[in-house]
Amino acid sequence: MASTDTFLAQKKMSDEVKEKLAKDPSGFIMLTGDRPTGRLHLGHYFGTLKERVRLQDEGVRTNIIIADYQVITDRDTTADIHDNVLNMVIDYLACGIRPEDTMIFTHSAVPPLNQLMLPFLSLVSESELLRNPTVKAEKDASGHALTGLLLTYPVHQACDILFCKGNIVPVGKDQLPHIEQTRQIARRFNERYAPVFPEPVGLLTDAVEIPGLDGRKMSKSYGNAIALSATDEETAKLIKKSKTDSERTITFDPDARPGVSALLTTASLTTGRTEQDIASEIGDAGSGALKAYVTESVNAYLAPIRARRRELEQDIPYIKDVLDEGNRRAMEIAQATLDEVREAMGMVY
Repeated sequence: MASTDTFLAQKKMSDEVKEKLAKDPSGFIMLTGDRPTGRLHLGHYFGTLKERVRLQDEGVRTNIIIADYQVITDRDTTADIHDNVLNMVIDYLACGIRPEDTMIFTHSAVPPLNQLMLPFLSLVSESELLRNPTVKAEKDASGHALTGLLLTYPVHQACDILFCKGNIVPVGKDQLPHIEQTRQIARRFNERYAPVFPEPVGLLTDAVEIPGLDGRKMSKSYGNAIALSATDEETAKLIKKSKTDSERTITFDPDARPGVSALLTTASLTTGRTEQDIASEIGDAGSGALKAYVTESVNAYLAPIRARRRELEQDIPYIKDVLDEGNRRAMEIAQATLDEVREAMGMVY
């Protein structure tokens, strides 16, 4: 009952914020981000990137963190991180993020942000951290001891949101516990020392979770994701080898026919048509016709993004300048916030 009540309360706050956003977005600061573990894909685009661009275009002060330190929560290498970070910036810009309106920065380039971890860690207990769904899931899945970084991941996320006084964070329902923990940290700091931080609201998005080409969640690690950076040929090859079934008539049934249904959902998102409508049109033509339709739909939808990507790839110095400027701005904001925190704690000597 408690978790249901908590969700209802969070949904109410989200709905109220949406109403205020529609009237005046200028009072809102958004923080969101990604781990640079590989190329961004279609799931990222429909899950978060479109929403970020929409909020940016509506006038919300938007900030995107490339969480490079978080790569090592569950990995023991940073071998590809430089390339992944630069390509992530390229993807953002190709999808419509404008660096003059949205601050793009990395964890590792903003030491004052990470220094907030120390006072924030004193505001949470070990049991509260272990109850966090992301921490619990990783602990159960890995079968080995948690790293200190993974255990404190929710606190690091609170630093990301609060250093810039973020008050809205676009999230899915499963991420609400992270926002609640951030609200708790902000509230405890304000009560213990001085009112410095807002209590951010999780802005529940209406984004559809696009399944991978095998019906599971779209993920780089599953090899079932269509990267935004993929060529038309690579996209066609990936879709062609996706698993369907032996039934010739195309129908939308996610439980019984996950592979076919995943393809239909992909086509639906990239054409604006319903899965049922597409299934009826293809009818008895079989999975080959469905795959051809999905390939054409995806490649047509991504064509302008990929064209912009190709332009940006030719100007890496510009991409580095975008990141340098974002890091500089983030450093300024983080230092000012850290100064406030030190003042509130009586630690200015």
